Amino acid sequence: MKDFKKYYIIPALPGEVYLALTNPITIQLWTGEAAVMSTEPGSEFSLWDGAIVGKNLEFETGKKIVQQWYFEGQPEESIVTIKLFEDKAGTSAELRHTNIPDADYDNMVEGWDDSYFGAVIDFYHW
Repeated sequence: MKDFKKYYIIPALPGEVYLALTNPITIQLWTGEAAVMSTEPGSEFSLWDGAIVGKNLEFETGKKIVQQWYFEGQPEESIVTIKLFEDKAGTSAELRHTNIPDADYDNMVEGWDDSYFGAVIDFYHW
């Protein structure tokens, strides 16, 4: 198991970034895929038309998102925590993803950089 932590600078206000990560319609705009998302703790979510699934654990509007991401056959919980901070360039997003299976680590890092935060950054560069 490995952990991953990284900061991303997004050219939008924290409240806008929070909505982009929690509103299923906005998620579909930057991913191009169907999304199921709710800010109700305990609700299940699905991103990229089911490629990523998990459970929503905690939300602090405009500031924090905590989710459990499911990996098949993994007994340890893989927790994703995203904290949003105001930055002179917009938002500094702190990502922490724990208990990533070794076999999935490189793909997860690439996914965070390109498909997830890379896509959100591109979404706000229009």
